[in-house]
Amino acid sequence: MRRVQRHRQPIRGRLVAAVLPALLLAACFGDQNSVLAPLNQPGGEPAPRVASLQRGTDREHQRLLAAFGGEYRAPQVKAELEAIIARLAKAGEGQIGAYEVTILNSPIVNAFALPTGRLYVTRGLLALANDSSEIASVMAHEIAHVTARHAVERAEMEAESALVSQVVAQVLNDPTTGAAVQQSSKLSLARFSRQQELTADQISVRNIARAGYDPYGAGRFLVSLGRNTSFRAGGQGSGDKKLDILSSHPSTPERVAAVTNGARQIGAPGIGERDAGRWLAAIDGIAFGDDPADGVVRGRRYLNSALRIAFTAPDGFELEAAREMVVGVSTDGSQALRFDSVALKSGQTLESYVASGWIDGVTTAEVQSLTVGGLPAAVTSGRGSDWTFRLAAVQAGPRVYRFILAAKGQNDPERAMRALLDSFRNLSASDAQSVSPLRIRLVTAGAGDTPAGLAERMASTDRPLEQFLILNGLERNARLTPGQRYKIVSE
Repeated sequence: MRRVQRHRQPIRGRLVAAVLPALLLAACFGDQNSVLAPLNQPGGEPAPRVASLQRGTDREHQRLLAAFGGEYRAPQVKAELEAIIARLAKAGEGQIGAYEVTILNSPIVNAFALPTGRLYVTRGLLALANDSSEIASVMAHEIAHVTARHAVERAEMEAESALVSQVVAQVLNDPTTGAAVQQSSKLSLARFSRQQELTADQISVRNIARAGYDPYGAGRFLVSLGRNTSFRAGGQGSGDKKLDILSSHPSTPERVAAVTNGARQIGAPGIGERDAGRWLAAIDGIAFGDDPADGVVRGRRYLNSALRIAFTAPDGFELEAAREMVVGVSTDGSQALRFDSVALKSGQTLESYVASGWIDGVTTAEVQSLTVGGLPAAVTSGRGSDWTFRLAAVQAGPRVYRFILAAKGQNDPERAMRALLDSFRNLSASDAQSVSPLRIRLVTAGAGDTPAGLAERMASTDRPLEQFLILNGLERNARLTPGQRYKIVSE
């Protein structure tokens, strides 16, 4: 199955952890905890430029492109990013060298750097920034991780941690002690990285101020970041309240307080350049959300222009496109949905595949054959310890599209599965081409416009008013300024 882009927070974190080795990647703007970074402090060592690291980061560059949808080409935005970096370099008194920026075709809000100076920022992050000072704080943060050698130091500490665990396991032959030592090493790494982030935030604030930008931009972006994380987590605020002892980032409120205090030490609010108009003009028209070639979610509908398929989730479900799958959960949490695809083994029939059961611990019942969207299909039911299942497989050549519906307890999701399969269809060539990406568009507020009114112009987005406020860095009771431009999401 063609790669489906990650869209919401829990899956994003797993994707980054799965494909990006910490050895060479200094990630910091994760959708949950992201944001800005430091340059060298006076007397600091220059960023490493060694051949082995260069070869390693070349490989990581290709892996990053593959994992995050490839490069997103937006010449005007890239030119703005390069101009911002040049300004930071001029203000950095020679501490900042040459850096190469790549925009990644991903809706995630993230940015990171490789030790040799390759910087990465997702189009999802670009859409969240509201002025040049905010995006400058992101670039300064990533550059700082390079110039302060954070990626290299992190790699050295992780190598040491692994070596300690290996010695304990092999020499002492004591799994209990080995596990304790390993946990202690990981905890020290988490604290080390946490301090790097806080230090990076502070240095970033000072450096964007030296470059003439508003130092309070760092705090504004962190606030938007935290609100966006909570929004993607379902409005429960779980993005900032997860207690992960191995988390490499301090909480968003802690970082906001730190960078705001750092800005106050420089001057009162109102200093420095924001240049919102220039930044908004640069991002006007960039893609927002999932790439249609990887599959998109439109409310309860899922459409994939590459596979040329579409289906609609049952009532009450919220879908999320993830890498190589689509997942959904009912609003009350009592039902769950998963969609993905596999290839049949040579000589294997659809019915025998479904009968074999592809979920561990689930006993399946009799398999029934039917036709779904003009394609052969097979369905069955199953039970686990706490869940009741309905399983369905639809065959299209050598590929099998799999649907799993699960309900807690004795509730049978049979009716929901029937509705799901009834909605499954093949897209015509013209329908597939018509699945266009959502885009960031600018609208000018009139005298009588309100956030709720402009939010009504948002296309195919969840909770449009809340998303409008987050995208524009506005509080719920905010009033719009006539003549000012605001971001909306439009087809």
